[in-house]
Amino acid sequence: MIKTSRIFHRGEERLKLDFPYNTTIAAQVKQLPRAAWSQTHKAWLIPFTEESIGALKIIFPETAININTEIEPVTESLPPAAASPVPNRSVSPQGTYADRNRIKIEVIGRKIILKLPKNDTDIKFINSLKYSRWDGRMFCWEIPNYPGNLDMLKDYFGSRIDELVLHEKFDVSAHNETYTIGNDELLIIKTRTGRLKLIFGYQNALRLQIKKYPYCSWDAKNKWWTIPFSDIYLNEIQALALETGLKVTFEEEAAGSSGVKRISAFDIPNYRQCPEEMILKMKEKRYSERTIKVYIGMFTEFINYYHKYDINKIDEPQIISFLRYLVMERKVSSSYQNQAINAIKCYYEKVLGGQRKFYFIERPMSEITLPVVFNESEIISLLGCVSNIKHKCMLMLAYSSGLRLGEIVRLKLSDIDRERMQIRVEESKGKKDRYTKLSSRFLVTYDQYLEEHKPVVYVFNGAKGGIYSASSVQNMMTETLKKSGITKDASVKTLRHTFATHSLENGVDLRYIQSMMGHASSKTTEVYTHITTKGFDQIKSPMDNLDI
Repeated sequence: MIKTSRIFHRGEERLKLDFPYNTTIAAQVKQLPRAAWSQTHKAWLIPFTEESIGALKIIFPETAININTEIEPVTESLPPAAASPVPNRSVSPQGTYADRNRIKIEVIGRKIILKLPKNDTDIKFINSLKYSRWDGRMFCWEIPNYPGNLDMLKDYFGSRIDELVLHEKFDVSAHNETYTIGNDELLIIKTRTGRLKLIFGYQNALRLQIKKYPYCSWDAKNKWWTIPFSDIYLNEIQALALETGLKVTFEEEAAGSSGVKRISAFDIPNYRQCPEEMILKMKEKRYSERTIKVYIGMFTEFINYYHKYDINKIDEPQIISFLRYLVMERKVSSSYQNQAINAIKCYYEKVLGGQRKFYFIERPMSEITLPVVFNESEIISLLGCVSNIKHKCMLMLAYSSGLRLGEIVRLKLSDIDRERMQIRVEESKGKKDRYTKLSSRFLVTYDQYLEEHKPVVYVFNGAKGGIYSASSVQNMMTETLKKSGITKDASVKTLRHTFATHSLENGVDLRYIQSMMGHASSKTTEVYTHITTKGFDQIKSPMDNLDI
């Protein structure tokens, strides 16, 4: 038998379902609209609406349920004038009380829910409380539970308060789980995207500390803070929480499920290749080889998603449907999605000469994270594990000059200027040339490499004499990390980030670092100021500080 009782939970009327533990019944309850498990009540809750009650009756025979619509009291003791029993109240179609002359206050974690009859004087007082707002969906006022706010509400309304409900704990849903957080608790969740979610009741000292961190963000919908993950930030937050008497819980999100695989020639008949006219147009527009390769792959996936349609007759709704497929089923990254849009626009706008259009699928913005960097001892350990002199030169270039992986494998002998101690980087990202620092310590190892391998055009030749494979360099980096015992989530790009960070610590001005890194915006370079704490002094390659 399922027993129900009508309760108020998190500012909303709900129906609590009580039944002996039974996996079959629980699975059926999960199918009800907006059904949710409450750790506070240790029961399943559904909205107190005709729709939900009707769905409950459809799934379970009426003989198996006992629906009670009386309100289950969970109230704080009130002054005698306000402690009279609460009369039964019916619910109007809008979900408000039929008896509108009563005032209800409910405190849930970081917010105060206030329901009261419309009164201009009362509204003026409520608006005087900072960040108070009217929730038109729930027909109530929402006020931050800042220190003193509840006392001011009690003093102002006094004996007019009909019901005051204090929740010592509140429920929070995060990565498909529901957590019950007490007002004296702090839940820290490390996300898969390299951020920290911070969930807690109102604690002003903790809030002020969080706001000091770069790229901190308040999620008004979910009521939590997020900051970039850093061991330093994590330790500071935990130490402050313990000082203020908070119980700290730390968790890490589990790895997410991957989406469906990309359509291949084995999945559909008449698998189509990217139109030749699109490839020629991109070459005519002088797109880089990498961009051309990426766009070809993106557009090939798109036209084979609609393999039964004429390419030139695929319309805008179909394009938007494909982009939704990438997000919801393929579960691609924001970067992948944007590249797909650019590839599609390239064909329909530049090849067919169509009007420029904007295709947008709403999704969360990419979360800003701080890059991983090595310390000097880790750099020494990493380079000490490389026995192949060619591989060692590659890693030394990435660290000593801040080169990207693609720039390393395309570097020519003529790009190294020993007289000026500079490296010329031609047609890098965005088709821009730049100069960066050449390390004197790198030249020692570089001369040994030249004597042994004798390259002709490119500094690093591949197995067949062409450009060295970028994937081979990444594989080499992975193996080197294992040998060195470094457990950081690192790649060749980490050496580039470390170059910028260590350069700052050695006193190099941020403008010079921006130029050497090839950043179009100074904001991109400023991220390194959040990693280092040392001052600026003089320009010097970080490689010159190592005893190797």
